[in-house]
Amino acid sequence: MKKNKNILLVGVGGQGTILVSKILSTGLMEAGYDVKMSEIHGMAQRGGSVSTQVRFGEKVYSPIIGVGDADILVSFETMETLRWLEYLKPDGVVVINDYEIPSAPILSGKAEYPEGIIDLIEKKVDTRVIKAAEIAESIGSAKVMNVVLMGALIKSMNLTDIDWEDAIRKTVKEKFIDLNIKALRAGMESAALAEAGN
Repeated sequence: MKKNKNILLVGVGGQGTILVSKILSTGLMEAGYDVKMSEIHGMAQRGGSVSTQVRFGEKVYSPIIGVGDADILVSFETMETLRWLEYLKPDGVVVINDYEIPSAPILSGKAEYPEGIIDLIEKKVDTRVIKAAEIAESIGSAKVMNVVLMGALIKSMNLTDIDWEDAIRKTVKEKFIDLNIKALRAGMESAALAEAGN
């Protein structure tokens, strides 16, 4: 790989965005890449916006991804995609979770959840829509929705030659390893189907 690659992960507190970044960083480092990771939490640990940035390549000097520099944007919550879309390269890919978490103004009735977000994004950029919550529940727990999305990211970036299952074993608690590996595989299959237009 000659150029560094930039991965931007965005979601809401409690969705496991940071855990995915740690698994990604572990796998990429084990594969021999120089890796830098940064994380930003919103005002609230749970319910606030959370973003993490993972940059990797032969030599990475800064963990920060600038506007228009992300190769891939992985959005764990539908509306968060809009907040971060300007960071994507013109030829970048969006992996978007078809999953909505209403913000406080929406819950209080002061605002409405925007409609048509996915259609809007699909018209602008190369997009993989993943129903990560449904997939995660079908294999045993909605809590692994984050690793389903990680699988979709890996497939979309063609990083399938890295031993991600080993990275999961090194990062998550032992009793959750098998479930997370199932989620990873399901996410990769889902991205392949989304890329094929199914």
